[in-house]
Amino acid sequence: MKLITPEFGLIFWTGLVFVLLLFLLTKFAWKPILNMVNAREEKIADALAQAEKTKEEMKALQAQNENLLKEARAERDAMIKDAKETALGMIEEAKSKAKEEAEKLLVSARTSINAEKAAAIAELKTQVASISLEIAEKVVRGELSSDDKQTALAQKLAEDINLN
Repeated sequence: MKLITPEFGLIFWTGLVFVLLLFLLTKFAWKPILNMVNAREEKIADALAQAEKTKEEMKALQAQNENLLKEARAERDAMIKDAKETALGMIEEAKSKAKEEAEKLLVSARTSINAEKAAAIAELKTQVASISLEIAEKVVRGELSSDDKQTALAQKLAEDINLN
């Protein structure tokens, strides 16, 4: 039963050692332990605040990057649009120049054809006139080969002149 009911001396000395140990711990160990716990708590709070700040900065940077990407895409689209417009303008200009050149060539060809046609007609007229003169000369020689025919022709021409 001694184990269940301790004597007064044991309780007194155990209590005195407990109070003395409590006093020593409070005086020398409790404050440094609390200071270390408080310092650790502050470090953790600072680290959480820094992490939150970094998280906000990352969100801001991400938003800024997205804005830059949007601007870059818009600029790229504008450049592509300008390039397409320039290309279409160049194509239209080339088409119009080609049409002008074709018209110039067509006009030149027509002029050349007309000039050659006029030259051919003039040459044909000259040849027809030459042939006609040769035929007329041969006919007149045939008609005027004898003196009787020459006299008859002269009388006929004289009559025609008198009638006019």
